[in-house]
Amino acid sequence: MWYFRLRELPSRKGVYDFVSICLHLQDRRTIIDVLLNALSRLEYRGYDSAGLSVDGDREKEVLLFKQVGKVHALRKHIAESSVDMDRTFVSHAGMAHTRWATHGSPSPLNCHPHKSDPKGEFTVVHNGIITNFRELKLVLEKRGYTFETDTDTEAVAVLVKYFWDSYPENRKPDFHTVVRCAVKELEGAFSFVFKSVYFPGEIVVARRGSPLLIGVKTEKKLKVDSVDVQLGNQVEGDYANVPNLHSAPNFDQPGAPQPAAPGSIDKLIRSQSRAFLSEDGMPQPIEYFIASDASAVVEHTKRVLYLEDDDIAHIADGELHIHRLRRNDGLSSTRSIETLEMELAEIMKGQFDHFMQKEIYEQPESVVNTMRGRVNFDTRQVRLGGLVAYLNVIRRCRRIVFIACGTSYHSCLATRAIFEELTEIPVSVELASDFLDRKSPIFRDDVCVFVSQSGETADTILAMRYCLGRGALCLGVVNTVGSTISRETHCGVHINAGPEIGVASTKAYTSQYIALIMMAVHLSEDRLSKMGRRHEIIDGLHALPDQIRTVLSCDKQYQDLAYNILVNEKSLLIMGRGYQHATCLEGALKIKEVCYMHSEGILAGELKHGPLALIDEAMAVILIMTKDSLYPKVQTALSQVSARNGRPIIICNEDDNNVPNDARAIRVPLSVDCLQGLLTVVPLQLLSYHLATANGVDVDFPRNLAKSVTVE
Repeated sequence: MWYFRLRELPSRKGVYDFVSICLHLQDRRTIIDVLLNALSRLEYRGYDSAGLSVDGDREKEVLLFKQVGKVHALRKHIAESSVDMDRTFVSHAGMAHTRWATHGSPSPLNCHPHKSDPKGEFTVVHNGIITNFRELKLVLEKRGYTFETDTDTEAVAVLVKYFWDSYPENRKPDFHTVVRCAVKELEGAFSFVFKSVYFPGEIVVARRGSPLLIGVKTEKKLKVDSVDVQLGNQVEGDYANVPNLHSAPNFDQPGAPQPAAPGSIDKLIRSQSRAFLSEDGMPQPIEYFIASDASAVVEHTKRVLYLEDDDIAHIADGELHIHRLRRNDGLSSTRSIETLEMELAEIMKGQFDHFMQKEIYEQPESVVNTMRGRVNFDTRQVRLGGLVAYLNVIRRCRRIVFIACGTSYHSCLATRAIFEELTEIPVSVELASDFLDRKSPIFRDDVCVFVSQSGETADTILAMRYCLGRGALCLGVVNTVGSTISRETHCGVHINAGPEIGVASTKAYTSQYIALIMMAVHLSEDRLSKMGRRHEIIDGLHALPDQIRTVLSCDKQYQDLAYNILVNEKSLLIMGRGYQHATCLEGALKIKEVCYMHSEGILAGELKHGPLALIDEAMAVILIMTKDSLYPKVQTALSQVSARNGRPIIICNEDDNNVPNDARAIRVPLSVDCLQGLLTVVPLQLLSYHLATANGVDVDFPRNLAKSVTVE
């Protein structure tokens, strides 16, 4: 999802993009191009449909463009319209959105932005899901309001209008107040951006459970590096004196709320606001960029602040005000402005055909970045700065509970055994959704580790808050600085994999894997009996980047297998044992995600307990048989498959002479047993990629999936 806003700085001519100020007039064509170009950077988060809203040619006019499909379809739709593209603006507000449908099928009608009424008095875009929207619609319909879409978002737009209409004409509230009235009625996860014809040049944003950031761009260095959160007065209090959905107030009765006149701001609030003065104390032009993902703003600025749950930000007259939905809730009273580490080139495909392909090939560099500054290969030591203060607590814990979803869950499975071996602490691995469904018992002496690429996975966040509420020490392992999990856990590790745009996670998996290995090594440093094992693992980590490059150099072989052997298969079994079981699950997941082929990861030790019945000459099988302590047992599984006319593709080590001469073999370098999965997963990633391209599938936009997991 993507938001864009333009606004004039008082006494200065200019244009805001993403809630921004520029020093020259902009025509509508330029404004729309900026919106569309930025929207395309967020398309991986949803691509069912796309929409855009800009100011019209007349006062209180809003122009909406909506189209089913990807952003290029919306671009074509706008190009074919009769709208005056040469119209210039000094002050302008606009927003854009790309959708992954949760309520209502993809259609122009259900596409964002949504209007509160045919005149578009209030317009909103939304990321997330409103769980009580049906109840809201029912109440609003009884009060005479109508709806035209199947979405949950439209109910929010109409709700804002309801509260606006509840105030008498001579006592209308300011923009953020009417939004606050609406937000307090909502249940679920969301981030919103609101605009209104009654407040030209203003915008209000709110979040709960879904990510939202504000980029700040100025010509001169800022005098401050944080924004005050406005607390402590009646306007900022809980909602005792504002209307609610079930009973509008009588404003004429004694003690009734007296809303501010339109555009007015309380003196205390004014004094606390941030106009982002320069170091010399003088006002300066400023640009605000509002988005759900940093990839949308990095082209324009690297200075961002992350909103917290129940923050409501109001941008007006070049100033940013952040309000809290409820006061005294224990959160910090400031929001720090942080510096993004990503570069624009990192979110571009470059010479590659797809983001997935690019990110697979980035893994030699991404694993180095994960280890950089943390592993000293000369002294064979690992130090994770984010865990140092909590090491003793973790070592004394009753058990370690890993909680994650999807690919992140597989990285936890892949490293569970080495955690148990090195730390001698019981370890369990939980799927976040199942963990919540069972309401699994958590105790104060447990350590809970939450693994997520984005740090915004809804189920994982809910599980984290469940564990925090029960007093457990919570660790985050994430790839996104400033994400919800990174902010709300007690400590953690940033995996430093770099931006991952591809829907099918690849480099994040290998970086998570290494981060967890390093965590296990670091925790076991107090155990002399494990010194030899630690040194073996660290030496293996040192060789890993070059070994991954070796695997990648055989890509032509994987492509031939995909195009000539597996392309017409309807089902695929991937078998392995021990450390390789997680690799099987992850490889099967990749094939399901991007190839739409039925695939299963099977524990080879369970072959004789049912799965063997599936084996015949027509069943496609991949068997991972690397040289570790379980090698003889996997050889037995190979014999069982071969005896039933199966002809598996075998992933084995380079020096393995026990592989049948007539077998199709994928050879990978030999590594330490607990690291071998980092090498065997790469051929499976590339096989899934080539299988998808062989079948004409766009791997960056698989059906029914998007890089958006902010709903349960």
